[in-house]
Amino acid sequence: GTWSLFGVETDRPILTDAVRDAGFSNEGTIQGGFRPLKNIMGLWLIQECRRDWKKAGKSYSWDEIVREAEKAEPLRSIVDPDYSEFFKGGEMVAKIQAFCRESGQHVPQTVGEVSRCIYESLALKYHWALERLEEIKGSRIDTLNIVGGGIQNRLLNQMAADSISRPVVTGPVEGAAIGNLLAQAMALGEVRNMDELRAVVRRSEKVETYEPHHTPAWDAAYGKLLSLMK
Repeated sequence: GTWSLFGVETDRPILTDAVRDAGFSNEGTIQGGFRPLKNIMGLWLIQECRRDWKKAGKSYSWDEIVREAEKAEPLRSIVDPDYSEFFKGGEMVAKIQAFCRESGQHVPQTVGEVSRCIYESLALKYHWALERLEEIKGSRIDTLNIVGGGIQNRLLNQMAADSISRPVVTGPVEGAAIGNLLAQAMALGEVRNMDELRAVVRRSEKVETYEPHHTPAWDAAYGKLLSLMK
């Protein structure tokens, strides 16, 4: 969705310099555990660009934007999604273009180039967050699960798998609503515990798996992202 919330569940909070330096928090979970969590700017970037295009008299559906992104040349322009200027609303297309210009990259011009830049940059930032999370957790993470409205963007789902070189499992799309409903059911005794709650979700919701198609081009793009974050 608007934000990409990236984390993993743990029994205890992880209070280390690595957690602090990477900008992770330790959120409490409903079952009494914790979730080291990183807030990454998400589809806010494309939402703001869509507003810009609409103001310019060009109304694109989300599917049309994705189709334009699919036509654009891959991994040509990369931005850091968490660059401070991107947190402000308005003129997002111009801000992305300025970032690329100032970093010596191709300046995206078309709807497809701008949107592909955003989607690929988000997928690369997920790679960065996964690496930090594995360092924090002290073990490898084999699969990325994505829930919420953002999973309707199948192009971004595949880019995420390609970027991190791990399978990505998506679903459910209404993660917040389902979690809220089942948490209330658990409080009322209709669901016994978190294991049963998750079993209900697995029986009720369809998930989809995206297998990675990682290439050296993704490694080069990730190196570019790291240089842009310094």
